Amino acid sequence: MIQPLIDSQQFSNLNFSIDPLPKAEYDNCTFTNCDFTDTDLSNSLFVECRFDTCNLSNANVSHTIWREVEFLDCKLIGLQFQESNPFLMSFNFFNCQLQFSSFLRLKLKAVNFQNCNLNQVNFTEADLSNGIFECCDFKHAIFDHTILNNCDLSTSENFSISPDSNNIKGAKFSKENILGLLHTYQISIV
Repeated sequence: MIQPLIDSQQFSNLNFSIDPLPKAEYDNCTFTNCDFTDTDLSNSLFVECRFDTCNLSNANVSHTIWREVEFLDCKLIGLQFQESNPFLMSFNFFNCQLQFSSFLRLKLKAVNFQNCNLNQVNFTEADLSNGIFECCDFKHAIFDHTILNNCDLSTSENFSISPDSNNIKGAKFSKENILGLLHTYQISIV
């Protein structure tokens, strides 16, 4: 099915939970202060779009395409990004809440998370190589067979990453957060 193209449009202060966003290809669009809570965004295409101060919590993102998308000050709680179309997927997150979301098995090389709440996020088998995680909170986040090569986690906190079951070659950590790598060994550092 060929979807309509919506190009360079601005959407502001809209509640898509009441009046759903039409299925379309959104190119270079900006969504500001919009509510997508529990909406169906499946099979939509977002290219070079920006979501600013939006709530996308628990939205259905099955087969959704995300290419060069930026989320700023958004709530993305419970999103199952692994159900989206993984082909050329790329996005960045700034000051976002992503608790209980999942990036299971996704290839998100050079992804950028800045000042984000990543509590209980699932990164199992994800490839996050060259990613930047600046001032992020990873409390109870899941890292299992995750590729974190050359990632910068030096300013992040509350992670528990086992070097035995994750790939962390070249990753950056600080002296203050290095305990997050040793937690699985159940040792005491005094």
